[in-house]
Amino acid sequence: MAKPVQIEVWNPNGKYRVISTKSMPGTRWIDLLVQQDCRVEICTLNKTILSVEDIIALIGDKCDGVIGQLTEDWGDTLFSALSKAGGKAFSNMAVGYNNVDVDAATKYGVAVGNTPGVLTETTAELAASLSLAAARRIVEADGFMRAGLYEGWLPHLFVGNLLKGQTVGVIGAGRIGSAYARMMVEGFKMNLIYYDLYQATRLEKFVTAYGQFLKANGEQPVTWKRASSMDEVLQEADVISLHPILDKTTYHLVNKERLSMMKKEAILVNCSRGPVVDEVALVEHLRENPMFRVGLDVFEDEPYMKPGLADMKNAVVVPHIASASKWTREGMATLAALNVLVDMRSLHINFFIILHSI
Repeated sequence: MAKPVQIEVWNPNGKYRVISTKSMPGTRWIDLLVQQDCRVEICTLNKTILSVEDIIALIGDKCDGVIGQLTEDWGDTLFSALSKAGGKAFSNMAVGYNNVDVDAATKYGVAVGNTPGVLTETTAELAASLSLAAARRIVEADGFMRAGLYEGWLPHLFVGNLLKGQTVGVIGAGRIGSAYARMMVEGFKMNLIYYDLYQATRLEKFVTAYGQFLKANGEQPVTWKRASSMDEVLQEADVISLHPILDKTTYHLVNKERLSMMKKEAILVNCSRGPVVDEVALVEHLRENPMFRVGLDVFEDEPYMKPGLADMKNAVVVPHIASASKWTREGMATLAALNVLVDMRSLHINFFIILHSI
C-alpha cells in the first residue's frame, strides 16, 4: 500500500481504514470513527491544497472511506482509485459539492456526503458582519488608524451608510438566506425584499410578527416583499446578500448589466459561491462607483482574486471564513465522519451510540 509522506494515525489496529485529507478541528470526529473500529489516518502534508496525485497516494491499496475538502478535485480519477481500494464512501467537509463529480462517484459505486445545516447561523453571521463592515467602512478606517493618519475628528471622515430603516435584499431565501434576513431585520430594523423560486413562508411570518411588535411599542414597523425577479431586488435594496446555489443558471448571476441596476451607494455581499459574481465586471464597477461597496468571502478563481480587486478600498475581502466558528467547524468534521460511517454499508454500526455522541 502506498504511504503518504506525512500522516497522523489514530487507532492503528482498527479494522476499517478511513483517511482525512486534512486535519480538522476537535477530536469528536476522530472518537466517532475510532469507536466504530476505524483506523484513522490524517494527512499532515504541508500543503494548502492537495493534488490528485497526493490523494491517490493517501488512498493506497486499501481504503474504506475518505473525508475530503472543497478545494480538492474529486472526479473520475480519484473515485476510480478509491473504488479499486475497496472504498465505498466519500464525505465532503462542506455544504456544497461543486468540486465533486457525482456522476463519477455513482459510476464507481461510491456514496457521497456533505455537511449542510450546521453552518447556517455561522455563515449568516459572517454575511451580516460583512454588511456592517462595508456599510460603516470599518476596514478602511482600521487601516487609516494603523497607518497613523488620524489627526482628529472631522465631519466627513469615513462617512458610511446607516442600516436602520433601509431595505435589505436577499437572493436565495433558503436556510442561510433566511437566517441572514432575520438578523438584519431584527438587528437593524431593516425592511426586507427577497427573491426565491419558493415562498419563504416562515421568514415572511417572522417579519410580519416583528413588525407588529414594533408597531405595538410605538416604533416604525418593518415590512417584507417577495420580489417577482432578481432584478427587482437589485434595483430596490440598499444592501443585497447573495445566497443561491451555483449552477449554469446562477453563473455570473451578478454581471455588468445587473451591477448597473443597483443603487450607486448599494452594498453587495457574497458568502455563497465566487462564480455567482462576474469579478472582472465587479472591479470595474467598484472603480467607477467609489461609494458602492462589497463584502466578499468567496472568489471566482479561488484562492486568487481578479486583478485590481485587492486595490479597491470599497471592497471588504476575507478568505472564505463564513463557516469558521469553532462550534461549526467541529460540527462539520463530526458530520463528515458520520457520513462516511453511514455510507460504509458493510459496517454493522451502532447508530444509537453514534447519534448520541454528536
